[in-house]
Amino acid sequence: MRKHTVITVVLFFLCLAGFLSIASASAYNGHPKLVVVIVIDQFRGDFLERGHDEFGPGGFRLLTDKGAWFTDCNYQYANTRTAPGHATLFTGAYTSGHGIQNNEWWDAVRRKIVSSVDDDAVDIVGVKTTDVGASPHNLLADTLGDELRLATDGKSRVFAISLKDRAAILPAGFSGTAYWTDHLTGAFITSTYYMKQLPEWVEAFNKADHAGAYWNREWKVGEKVLASTKKPDSLSESANWYGIVGGTPFANQYELEFARELIAQEKLGQGPTTDLLIVSLSANDIMGHRVGPNSEESRAMAQALDRDLATFFGYLGQQFGLGNVWIALSADHGISPSPSYVSEVHIPGAYLGPELRATLNDQLKAKLVKPVPGQKAAAPDDPRYNFVPKLDWPLVLLNSEAFTGAKVSEADAEKMVAEFFKPYGIRGYYTRVQLAAHDVTPDALGHKYLNSLSPRAGWLVYLESPPFYTGGSSGTDHAMPYSYDTHVPLAFFGLPFQPGVYRGPCEPVDMAVTLSNLLGINSPSAAVGRVLTESLQPAKTEASR
Repeated sequence: MRKHTVITVVLFFLCLAGFLSIASASAYNGHPKLVVVIVIDQFRGDFLERGHDEFGPGGFRLLTDKGAWFTDCNYQYANTRTAPGHATLFTGAYTSGHGIQNNEWWDAVRRKIVSSVDDDAVDIVGVKTTDVGASPHNLLADTLGDELRLATDGKSRVFAISLKDRAAILPAGFSGTAYWTDHLTGAFITSTYYMKQLPEWVEAFNKADHAGAYWNREWKVGEKVLASTKKPDSLSESANWYGIVGGTPFANQYELEFARELIAQEKLGQGPTTDLLIVSLSANDIMGHRVGPNSEESRAMAQALDRDLATFFGYLGQQFGLGNVWIALSADHGISPSPSYVSEVHIPGAYLGPELRATLNDQLKAKLVKPVPGQKAAAPDDPRYNFVPKLDWPLVLLNSEAFTGAKVSEADAEKMVAEFFKPYGIRGYYTRVQLAAHDVTPDALGHKYLNSLSPRAGWLVYLESPPFYTGGSSGTDHAMPYSYDTHVPLAFFGLPFQPGVYRGPCEPVDMAVTLSNLLGINSPSAAVGRVLTESLQPAKTEASR
């Protein structure tokens, strides 16, 4: 037999084997063995383009050059924050479907600001703390992992890890297991929602103080020191592992180190059905808020993460063979250039300052609280007169009890608050009353605001802020409906995916739906995404012809 004929035959059977692997792949028979989803907190979609030629072959470029890379993936909602982003990616729905409005909101019953994952009914496991417990109880929809476990009668294992509780808990869904870090020490912890005590291997990992190994290091590019992780004499809320180490590449290394240990100890990818691991990398966000996306640190962080991902993907290849693993990559939101930077290049931008909420509350109190003769004046922090407990630009949260106590209706209260911001350059606003009535402009922007309203939302106002306006007085932020916050990467690597660059529009809600379909399971209960068929290998019937 001629040499080229032999090669042709071999290639034919290799291709046939590939197609058969695709055709027979489903969660039920353990093909693939493991699905790994990497979520990078605050990683804009254009970052993969900007850094492409500086990345090595085994990290980001494993997905962009050898996988299916979608370059025009945008969230179609306005509340581009961490908690809603993670919930959206794994429920395949927006806030209108999964219910996660923001990282935090005002709880009218508990009369305080609560986190998206706060749960008084559970306790933290792994450290002694007075902090409230955490769970996914605020989700209104199930996740990719939940559907995977339902489909396989609980045989598939689902884990999610992050530095942040919300970035692990919401992706893990109701039936997965979430681990996150204690901000003071960096130790991995969980809650009694998942278990009464940490597994022995997690306790051993923490006891070995892997987190402590990243103290007293220098993050350098060449000879230049970009950051130091010098350990303070005593740890506190203002000086802790999360705040000092967490905003450096060392934190990403630490998370991926824990991910490898989890894979080994929990024997992921060795069962009869497909397992799912979600790794949400928080360091880019912790650093990014301080320095912005146009900084030397941002560029260096992306390059460092590329190297760390290459090492992690290499580990997956050694453990399972990359033909037995599917990898997906995305982000929970993008990031705005800092207002100080855009001003340098003559683009309008502004800091709104941290004092606006106090000024607004003072004005509302003066207008709505009538002094009673002979009665002692209310204390400045009296919750009855805390009309606006939180301004998370451009979202304003209202205390309904304070307004109803002043005999002000919701519609009037929200309009009163919104009008306060007109001198600060806002282009318009949407109140909860308007959004609940679907009273928005009939365009793409109005649709984004509709997608941003939780069915359980309290009184609120979404300000239609100009681009490149942020709260605070330095650094930068996200939470806008504009491209710099909605644009995120979406890429897949694995046998079902046709390598290529796909420049048509898609959405992060498509990720969970695409993976669900390929695994042969139902999409999450509230999913609105689509299967990204343009990126898939030819169907079996086409191959057989």
